[in-house]
Amino acid sequence: MKILTAAEMGAADRRTVEQTGTPLAVLMEAAGAAVAAFCQRRYPQVKSIVALCGKGNNGGDGVVAARILAVAGIDVTVLLLGKIDDLKGEAAAAMATLRAEAPSVPVLEIADEAALKAVLGGPNRPNLLLDAVVGTGFRPPLRGLAEAARSLVNACIFPVVAVDLPSGWDADSMEQTVEGAYRADAVVTFTAPKLAHVFGYLTVGPVVVAPIGSPDAVVLSEGNLSWTGSSKTIAEKPRGPNSNKGKFGHVLVVGGSYGTAGAPAMSSLAALRTGAGLVTAAVPKSIVNLVAGIAPELMVKPLDEGTEGAIALANLEGKKLDALIERMTVLAIGPGLSQRGEAKAVARDLIAKTRLPFVLDADGLNAFDGRADLLDGTDRTLVLTPHPGEMARLAGLTVKQVEADRIGLAREFATVHKLTLVLKGWRTLVAHPDGRVAVNTTGNPSMSKGGSGDILTGIVAAMLAQYPDDVASAVEAAVYLHGLAGDFAAREMDEHTVLATDTVAHLSNAFRYRVRDEDGLTWLCGLR
Repeated sequence: MKILTAAEMGAADRRTVEQTGTPLAVLMEAAGAAVAAFCQRRYPQVKSIVALCGKGNNGGDGVVAARILAVAGIDVTVLLLGKIDDLKGEAAAAMATLRAEAPSVPVLEIADEAALKAVLGGPNRPNLLLDAVVGTGFRPPLRGLAEAARSLVNACIFPVVAVDLPSGWDADSMEQTVEGAYRADAVVTFTAPKLAHVFGYLTVGPVVVAPIGSPDAVVLSEGNLSWTGSSKTIAEKPRGPNSNKGKFGHVLVVGGSYGTAGAPAMSSLAALRTGAGLVTAAVPKSIVNLVAGIAPELMVKPLDEGTEGAIALANLEGKKLDALIERMTVLAIGPGLSQRGEAKAVARDLIAKTRLPFVLDADGLNAFDGRADLLDGTDRTLVLTPHPGEMARLAGLTVKQVEADRIGLAREFATVHKLTLVLKGWRTLVAHPDGRVAVNTTGNPSMSKGGSGDILTGIVAAMLAQYPDDVASAVEAAVYLHGLAGDFAAREMDEHTVLATDTVAHLSNAFRYRVRDEDGLTWLCGLR
């Protein structure tokens, strides 16, 4: 699923009309129907709804939804911020249809804040509000009655469903939060997410995308942005009945040092749970028993270590790892590796000596501080998973510089070095060698704990082992699944108590989850 700017969304609508002959009124009807269906399924006990509508097409979507909900037997009132005679085009047609097919629905022309307050704050206040004031075509700030209504809407104690966007948000905003926008408990948008839907924290509830009739061919993103969740389908295909462990790859996790046994153990456990046929952890011999204890299914390879408890370079010089690597499908290097002793040299030598698919994380990345020129994914699969601090060191920048242009930096680094870059953070990015960038929308603050990156490394490695011919989808799906498992963990537990290994325990929920529901809505953010 592509991510669009407001201008690209408008162009997609126009192409739909021009190339398919579908009138805008039909698109509006589909949009309103999607909002109505969402409200009925999400809030089945609601008996009274107010549709707060502006005079543009966003208001028209709200009027259509109001009509459909009224016909379904729900008590609906339309509050129009303006006069009916001021409506134009499709919005006017939607209002005419409402008055013809659901004449009992009150349509109140709101001229001042007092009239609005009488409905929203009165004794007969509704159970649900539809925010259909302004949508994708809006440019801040809100003015006049739309702005005056904001404080009343934000004070409502009942749920608010935003049609397209919470009023006051700029569709092209990439800010996490904005001042001056309506609150929302859920957001229903159409055709494709806009920048604000993926980068903004629009709501504590779900953000869903409804198809309304635009074919994929007319939905174009000049920014080459997409959504990671679209790739999850790669993990939804059932395994064939004639399966065996050899068909799903062998992951080798190289890492660990004295005091950091947990990191390679967690990566290995995650790789096992994500479906790799076999997983081996190659770690310093002093921590072998600790790592092996994570799961009886895990195989371990003891490695020689230096005086500081880190993996020794002698493991490569003595060919101890060479024979092992020959049997592998994917290498994951870095979890718990440390920067002591010869650990950095081990990481650099392994990258240079093997052409196997490679996942580089944690101290494996730190081994290339100031030596990013050694990272070349030409004719091989190379995946890096840095957090902003590691990215800053790799690129020779400050964290502030990294955060200032995450998309641009990730895309440039991935294309220059011919690799896949997973830049972690709020809305983790997956940048590909061909310039495409996917944005992830799963995950939550409970994952801000030690070990989360190690779990992601194992998931990425396992997905690469199973789907070596579709690297882009494998990595995007891995990032999406990791965050989704964290969302399930947080819902069952509490954000304060979730541990990194709890996300592994919820990977099964993540794999079973379908991003598209029975009504054809794609759940961009939030769980059903």
